[in-house]
Amino acid sequence: MTVVSDTLEDTALALADGRPCIFPTDTVYGVGVAVCAASGPDILFDVKQRDAGKPIAWLVGSIDDLQRYGKNLPPAVCQLAQRFWPGALTVIVEASDIVPASYRSESGTIGLRMPANETTLALIRRVGSPLATTSANISGRAAVSRFESLDAELLARVGCALRDPVESLHSGVASTVIDCTGGGLSMVREGGISFKDISAQS
Repeated sequence: MTVVSDTLEDTALALADGRPCIFPTDTVYGVGVAVCAASGPDILFDVKQRDAGKPIAWLVGSIDDLQRYGKNLPPAVCQLAQRFWPGALTVIVEASDIVPASYRSESGTIGLRMPANETTLALIRRVGSPLATTSANISGRAAVSRFESLDAELLARVGCALRDPVESLHSGVASTVIDCTGGGLSMVREGGISFKDISAQS
């Protein structure tokens, strides 16, 4: 049975036990697992009824995590993180050796983002590892920024669901995704940060 909670503790315990959980971010509600406790993201594909194989980005707790979980980073990506983290920017970088193979893409990359949401950051600190996270919706359905809009079918499949006390701060817009591999910056998805702002910074 899914526990609906207004406190971090229940969610942190469920994540530490390797179970998928729903929690808020600065963009939309996410469903994820603690990287330190789950062997890989496969359970998230089952929860979302999504085809396996699409990489799952990590939510991290600090700008320093870019250097920890990425390697061979071009200077431009470090500048982007300094400018837009915490915030709605996901950067795809070459995964460092400490990133488990199960979380890397076929080409050895990982998506990283530091969210601008104190509840999410507190969860990451409490669990002690990044959270492999995707939007909290059944595949093909809309992502949501309000707890009341979460799909009952999805709620039934997770260990815990954490309600954000300040939902008014959720943008409701997915993060912008930039591929920082291959020697340059490639715009993958425009979201909460415009490509124009990214280009101006880089």
